Order: sequence, then structure tokens, then C-alpha cells
Amino acid sequence: MKRFAIFISLHLFLFLLVIAYQAQADDEEWTIDKHETLSYARVSGEVTHGDNLNFWIRKQDNCEKVYNTFTVYTYEKPGDIKQLLNKNIPIKINGADITASVQDIAPFLMGYRVHLSLGSYPIKEYIYFLKEFYDEFQKYEIQIVDGLDFKASKYFDIQINSWKLDKLVPSVLEAHKKCKQIDNVDS
Repeated sequence: MKRFAIFISLHLFLFLLVIAYQAQADDEEWTIDKHETLSYARVSGEVTHGDNLNFWIRKQDNCEKVYNTFTVYTYEKPGDIKQLLNKNIPIKINGADITASVQDIAPFLMGYRVHLSLGSYPIKEYIYFLKEFYDEFQKYEIQIVDGLDFKASKYFDIQINSWKLDKLVPSVLEAHKKCKQIDNVDS
């Protein structure tokens, strides 16, 4: 009987541990750091956790501009994937049609990590705009879509991801503060 009680207790403990881990995994976690001449705030994707939404702030811009980028991991390996470099590809953000510029394509694990840019903007205006945009839709979802002479499924096996931006403003403001702490950079 004592073994049975230990057996049940151990399984109950493991069950509660898994539940606690899942609850923690659902939290929106931001990485905020600085490196040499820039700082950044980054949040992981909800669909593909390794896909990041990034907010880069450079000291040489006086820490007043934010570069908004995101990464996409793809298992697809077409021979011409490198031709996407420096091209604009069609995407939708919460259903709105825009483009993203491919900044980098690098082998990663069993596929490629593609780094795309949404542009650079005045920091405070942009993050407050983005926060209002997120609050209106209650989501921030990017989908890579087909376009003129571009078939999304040829290059990307998972074409959609979303990010939680509830902590966007304090996270980017903290990255901005870290940027201000970087020693002056020679221009």
C-alpha cells in the first residue's frame, strides 16, 4: 500500500510540474540586452518559438530609431533561396498587405533562418502606434503570402507566426535605456 501511495504521489508531482511548466511557457517573455553599439528587445513566436520579433536600437542613431525585424525558420531548401536576399517579399500583418525586405539567409539546423526587415522608425511614435495596433486586433500575426512571381510555399514550410506584444512598450523602452548607456561610438 505504501508503494502505491508513493507511486501516486510521484505521478501527481510530475503532473503538477508539467502544468506549472506549461503555464510558464504561455507567458510572454522578452529578451532585452545590449551588444557593442546597439541594444535590442526580442520576443519569441507563438507558432514557431525560435522565430523572433526584434526591435534593434543603434547608438549611432542617438538611440532614437528602432529597426523592426523578424526571423523565420524554414525547413524548405530550394536551390534558389539565396536569390531572395535584398528582395521585398509579400506579407500580411493582421491581414494588411505589405512587404518585408530579406536581410539575411543563413543555414540553420536542417534548413534556413531568414531575417526580414519591416523598416526603421522613430522609436517612441512607432512603439506606441504598434501597441495601439496590437490592442485593436488583440494579435500581431505575420503571414508570408504568394505574390507576383513568388510562391511562399516554395521557400517557407510554415508561413504564419504570431507574437504577444502585451509588454512591448516597457520592453522597448528598457532597450532604449540600455542603448543610452552605451559609450559614445565614433561615427
